[in-house]
Amino acid sequence: MKILVTGAKGFVGKNLCVSLKNIQDGKDKRFPDLKIDAIFEYDLGNTPEELDAWCRECDFVFNLAGVNRPQNQEEFMQGNFGFASTLLDTLKKHNNRCPVMLSSSQQASLTGRFGNSEYGRSKKAGEELFLDYERDFLKAPRHSGLDPESHEIADQVRDDGLRSRVLIYRFPNLFGKWCRPNYNSAVATFCNNIANDLPITVNDPSVELELLYIDDLVDEMIAALQGKEHRCDFDGLTVIPAPNSVDNTCDARDTWRYCYVPTTHKATLGEIVDLLKQFAEQPKTLTIPEIPNGSFAKKLYSTYLSYLPKEKVAFPLKMNVDDRGSFTELVHTLNCGQVSINISKPGITKGQHWHNTKWEFFIVVSGHGLIQERNLNDPDGRVIEFEVTGENIQCVHMLPGYTHNIINLSDTENLVTVMYCNEIFNPEKPDTYFLPVQ
Repeated sequence: MKILVTGAKGFVGKNLCVSLKNIQDGKDKRFPDLKIDAIFEYDLGNTPEELDAWCRECDFVFNLAGVNRPQNQEEFMQGNFGFASTLLDTLKKHNNRCPVMLSSSQQASLTGRFGNSEYGRSKKAGEELFLDYERDFLKAPRHSGLDPESHEIADQVRDDGLRSRVLIYRFPNLFGKWCRPNYNSAVATFCNNIANDLPITVNDPSVELELLYIDDLVDEMIAALQGKEHRCDFDGLTVIPAPNSVDNTCDARDTWRYCYVPTTHKATLGEIVDLLKQFAEQPKTLTIPEIPNGSFAKKLYSTYLSYLPKEKVAFPLKMNVDDRGSFTELVHTLNCGQVSINISKPGITKGQHWHNTKWEFFIVVSGHGLIQERNLNDPDGRVIEFEVTGENIQCVHMLPGYTHNIINLSDTENLVTVMYCNEIFNPEKPDTYFLPVQ
């Protein structure tokens, strides 16, 4: 399969192209049966001749090209409608009936706050152009006076199992890595400014945005490439999914004219800024905010990190150093405790204490040591022992009600131990009581 991506150097284009290359190179193991022979990346620096050649050869088109911030309003129609017309005319010229995807916008609904949007009108005009193209060209008889020289391309498309179709996506607000700040994404601007200690302006924190993460968008694009797009229609800004979510029969494509990405998130401007400020404090507090799998917070955190300047990529940690070695807290969590690193000098014993409720994991990653534990309630005073080494990494529980220690058995090497504790240390309730194991 040969794929044409227009607007390849834009935010969506860059993310899509690197994902397609991962599939092409066999690095993305999720798509073993998806074979990509070529990726044609078209943008402002390319020539009309290249566009012509690629439109003749391609088996699928992702049309991501468009104008978001023109110098005057007329450029909206020229960039968003004019190029789309050129693209479709070139495909017609070569009688290439391959599937074509259009990147449109919620603003094309021309409802609510978008009712007087020049950008929305240009996107709506592009949508109508694509729908006319589908009706008049893709569904026309293949030998109805059209240029016959490229029939073999359409035949190959059919042989590859691809069906002639138009896929129009009305994207909400997009965010993710490589999105340009101070352009057309509030999230990108907030991430960039907070990461770089620049001021932000929020006129109304209660304004709610519908947000689409770039990885979710790209996953849907790969699904569309395989004929598994999600079909829908719209009631204003409200998505009305096709009954079967993914239904690509001819009748469904006639009835459900649009496509959508099923995973989006809603958040107010105030909520977004509050989360970003928590992320920015992490090097000081060591606290990782709650970022459940699939959550908006998780995706926003990854986005925020991509805007960090070099001087913030690394940050110092407080090492508590004494004659025995050092102890350094690495990460705190809101509900699941903390992770630390302990370094013991040769011959040193650390610990010699017990806890009522607190429990820990000791994981020696370098050196040679001995962990000892004794149950306070054992009348015989029996000690359980675990010889540990960085050559054979294992995890040892420090049990509640057991006094425990860790001994560096080496005469020359430090003992390095990763320690997890199920709660963050609270000096007002340390739940730590000195008592030698032996």
